[in-house]
Amino acid sequence: MSEVIEMALMEAEEKMDKALEVARDDMSTIRTGRAHPGMFAKLEVDYYGSPTPLQQLASFTVQDARTLLITPYDKSALRDVEKSLRDSDLGANPSNDGNAIRIVMPQLTEERRKEYIKLARTKGEDAKVSVRNIRRHAKDAIDRAVKDGDVGEDEGTRAEKELESLTKKHVDAVDEVLRHKETELLEV
Repeated sequence: MSEVIEMALMEAEEKMDKALEVARDDMSTIRTGRAHPGMFAKLEVDYYGSPTPLQQLASFTVQDARTLLITPYDKSALRDVEKSLRDSDLGANPSNDGNAIRIVMPQLTEERRKEYIKLARTKGEDAKVSVRNIRRHAKDAIDRAVKDGDVGEDEGTRAEKELESLTKKHVDAVDEVLRHKETELLEV
C-alpha cells in the first residue's frame, strides 16, 4: 500500500478513535439513576477566580447507588464546590457538613429518563456524523492520490473498502455505547 493511502487511513482511524472517545465521555456525563463521579466530569468550580474542573479539586466516594460524598482537598473551596453543584443541571441537592459535601441523587422520573435518552441519542448521532466527516476527508485524500497518479485505481478501491470497514467499526461502537447508556437509563 502506498504511503499516501497508509497515512490517510492511519489519520482517519486516529480521528475516529478520538470521536468515539468523545462520545464515551459525553455519555458518561449523562445522569442515570446511579451516583458516579463521571457525572461531574464537565463541572467547573470558580476556584480563586479561575474555572477549575471539580475532579481536580476533590475526591469522590460512592456510598451507595444514589449517594456520593465529595471531599475537597482544600477546605476553603467547600462553599464554591457546593455552589457549582447547586447551579449545575444535575438536579442534585448537595448538603455540606463542614468537611465534605454529600449528594443524594433524586430518583429519575419516567419523563426525565426519556429526556436523557433523547440527549444520549443526539450525542450518539453527533459522534456518528463526526466519524462520517472523517471518512469523507480520508476518501477525498484517497481520490486525490488516485487522480494525481500517486496510486493505482485498484489500490484506491482497496483503500476505500478498508476505510468503509473502519467507518462501520466505529459507527457500530458508537451504537453500542448508546445502547449501553439507554439500558442504564431504563433501569429502575
